[in-house]
Amino acid sequence: MKKEKTDVLVIGAGPSGSVAAAYLFNEGFFVKVVEKSKFPRFVIGESLIPRCMDHFEAVGLLDCLKEKNFEIKTGARFLQGAKVCEFDFSKKHTKGWDWTWQVPRAEFDKTLTDELLKRGVDIEFEKEVLAVDFKENHSVTTIMDQEGNSSEIEAKFIIDSSGFGRVLPRLLDLEKPSEIPKHSSIFTHVRDIRRPSGWEGHRITFDIVSQETWLWVIPFSNGYTSIGYVGPTEYLESFEGTMEDRLRKMMKLSDHYHDRFEGLAYAFEPKMIKNIAKSVKQLYGKGFVLTGNSAEFLDPVFSSGVTFATESAHVSAKLIAKELRGEEVDWETEYSQYMLEGVEVFSTYVKEWYTGNLQKIFFTDSENPLIKEQICSVLAGYVWDKTNPFVKNHHRLVRTVAHITDLEKENAGL
Repeated sequence: MKKEKTDVLVIGAGPSGSVAAAYLFNEGFFVKVVEKSKFPRFVIGESLIPRCMDHFEAVGLLDCLKEKNFEIKTGARFLQGAKVCEFDFSKKHTKGWDWTWQVPRAEFDKTLTDELLKRGVDIEFEKEVLAVDFKENHSVTTIMDQEGNSSEIEAKFIIDSSGFGRVLPRLLDLEKPSEIPKHSSIFTHVRDIRRPSGWEGHRITFDIVSQETWLWVIPFSNGYTSIGYVGPTEYLESFEGTMEDRLRKMMKLSDHYHDRFEGLAYAFEPKMIKNIAKSVKQLYGKGFVLTGNSAEFLDPVFSSGVTFATESAHVSAKLIAKELRGEEVDWETEYSQYMLEGVEVFSTYVKEWYTGNLQKIFFTDSENPLIKEQICSVLAGYVWDKTNPFVKNHHRLVRTVAHITDLEKENAGL
């Protein structure tokens, strides 16, 4: 059996694995990346938020992405019947990036790995992790290729960036139920031949068809648009027929987008992901760390997936570098508590979206510009900025403002 050694083994070559590998490689460590799929490959998570731009820039991956001319995302629009709420990332409380991208992830992720391969990072595709054995000072990971040949990788540290594959959570029994309500999604891509000209044809929009059910419309620069519904699992499963039948029936729920996409061929049979949100019992252990969707994955209503993936990758890679150099690292404080603080903030917004409280604030007739700027910072991914009241006091502030909104409507006789 083939055996090899490395400083750090990264499982998964998506944005999380790429950012972690880039950082450690830049710092002079030996890095091995194994990826189960062959790139390019389809994956969901096509709407980014500005915070992740900091991470791509920090590890030198920004320029290769800019060259691809992905669709620029400067904010997001939410629709609820005739009501409109639009967020502009340039008008936010926290200083930071004012834009990001809307991307077909197959091309986006391959751009990252192509750049890493060009730099000399060791990446092997179509290699599946079968088992991991943790020793006193290292681990031995058994992988298998497409022909069924097995090999072993000895590493001082493992970063699990396997996304929905959640390799170590499965192998180490780290899975636990998420506190986010059980929602599922059904989605596809469409060649958007009726796309309106100008900004209307480029903006990302979330069309709220009921308190718990919404449609995403994410235009790409290649002429395709991603469309997908998120809603309670039981509700999505109530639509009968094939996945295409279901999605076409659901598209009729959207007064805004039904005509634009009616009758257009789907680029692929719609896919369904059930019970989207995931969680784990712990984010790290002796010799390993979980990043991205391998750790915590929230409901996609605010597009936080890639940002949590790259944030956790960047933070954990820096801590691993310190540990490998013999420096003291407090993983509980510097990684687990830090990441969970951000997850907790975003979780509040996801939960309060589905209670209806956040929707009340979004669609109020008496908009408060200061509150909107503070919420915009959260939606842009700056969820560790405690100078923002809507970060520091997230547990109670959303509910409080929603209550005030209700009182204002009552006083206005609405």
